[in-house]
Amino acid sequence: MDSAEGSLVRQVHEVFKERGLFLSVAESCTGGLLAHLITQIPGASDFFLAGIVAYSSAAKMKLLGIKSGPLTEYGTVSSQIAMEMARRAREATGSDYALSTTGNLGPSTLEGKPEGLIYVAVSGGQKEAHKELRLSLGREGNKHQAAMEGLRLLLDTLK
Repeated sequence: MDSAEGSLVRQVHEVFKERGLFLSVAESCTGGLLAHLITQIPGASDFFLAGIVAYSSAAKMKLLGIKSGPLTEYGTVSSQIAMEMARRAREATGSDYALSTTGNLGPSTLEGKPEGLIYVAVSGGQKEAHKELRLSLGREGNKHQAAMEGLRLLLDTLK
C-alpha cells in the first residue's frame, strides 16, 4: 500500500472509530480489494463487519437478495445496482454504512457497457451517494482506482 492509499485508508479507520460506526462492503469489480485494503491496517476489527464479493449476477441475487428485475432492467453495471448492493450489504450485516462497487474493468464491453465504466455507492441511514467513474487505466489500474474512489466517496458522504 503506497502512502496515498495508506492515508486514505487510515482516514476511514479514524472516522469510523471516532464516531463508533460500523462498515461493510459489497464488491463486484473490485473483487475483495476494498476489504483487503481496510483490513491491512491493524484495528479494522473495531469497525469493519464484513465484505461480500458478489461477482456474478447470480451471486448478487443469492448473497445480497437483489431481484432479477433490476438486474435485467439496468444491468449489473449501473448506478441502480451499485446503490442496491450497498443498501443490501448494510441490511444484511447490520452495519451503519456500506460501500459497494460494480463495473466493467475490461478489456472488452460488458452488457454493452464500455471498459472502465464503474459505479461506486454508499448507503448509510439517511445518507446515500453514488458516483460514476470512466477509467482508462487497464484492468488492474481500473480495479485499484475504483477502490480508491469508493473510499473517497465514503469519506465525503460521512462529512
